[in-house]
Amino acid sequence: MKKRIFTIGAAILVTASTATVIWGHSARQARESVVQKNTADWIVAGAGRVEPESEDIKLGAELSGKLKSVYVEEGDRVKQGQLLAELENADYHAQVASAQAEVHETEAQLRKVVNGARREERREALSTVEQARAVMNNSESEMLRRQKLYEAGVISREEAEQYAKEYDVAKAKFQEVSEHHKLVDETAREEDRDIATANLLAARARLEQAQAMLAKTFVRSPIEGTVLRKHHRLGESVSNGSTVPDPIVTIGATERLRVRVDVDEADVSKLTVGQKAYVTADAYGDKRFRGHIVRIGQELGRKNVRTDEPTERVDMKILETMIELDGGDELPIGLRVNTFIVPKS
Repeated sequence: MKKRIFTIGAAILVTASTATVIWGHSARQARESVVQKNTADWIVAGAGRVEPESEDIKLGAELSGKLKSVYVEEGDRVKQGQLLAELENADYHAQVASAQAEVHETEAQLRKVVNGARREERREALSTVEQARAVMNNSESEMLRRQKLYEAGVISREEAEQYAKEYDVAKAKFQEVSEHHKLVDETAREEDRDIATANLLAARARLEQAQAMLAKTFVRSPIEGTVLRKHHRLGESVSNGSTVPDPIVTIGATERLRVRVDVDEADVSKLTVGQKAYVTADAYGDKRFRGHIVRIGQELGRKNVRTDEPTERVDMKILETMIELDGGDELPIGLRVNTFIVPKS
């Protein structure tokens, strides 16, 4: 009886040991399977932020001044070259009008130099010469006649000298109008044309400068995209400073979205352009937005995206990596996401 009980107990013990070994082996296999599955799903993880394909483009005025109008609102679609905002520019319009008038004046002066005097002016100058010649000839005849009368003792010496003076005056007048006629009738000198041409070029340069200054009062879109943020409104003053940017609007090309990811320096060797990835966001639960790496940074730097976790390290070195999403149009610009880069295989 005791032998039978011992035999049954030993059998039970062997059975329990076998079951324990089998269960332990199965549990270990299950855990390893879960680990392998999780590690095979992604190899690099990091925090990221959603951006437009063009990145954020902050547009401001090239001049400081007061806004005359802002023509767009947040969410508006804009075309390349579309007018977004305008500064008060009445004084710049006046400068352009003044420069245009100066160009017209110098153009007329150049034409006058090149073409010379008109036919009417030449005929008038020639008529003046003929008239002066007639007066001179008449004065000469009177002078000669008075000299003969003086020699005959008919008139006094003073009277003869008076007619001689009148002849000298008439002769000088004739020479003066003759020189004027030559000046009017001759073609322009080369140096006169060069001076007139230089004056015209300078006037045109001043016009281009005035037009360039006027153009700086208009803010236009460099791309086709969407207005993401409107920073200023009608009547507000804006400044043009290189140290303190003062954008009027922020736009971006949102047809395709990208995610800028901070990858830890220890994982940079695992990255290649074209590698698959996906992102998740707390607001969208377990939904995955898939994409691929389109750009890998060339220089390590500090973290750009903060997760607000108390244990987060902010002094770590990261490499900026850009992932282009295949979809995810509903993701808002600036949303913080969790990014996972899958193995190359």
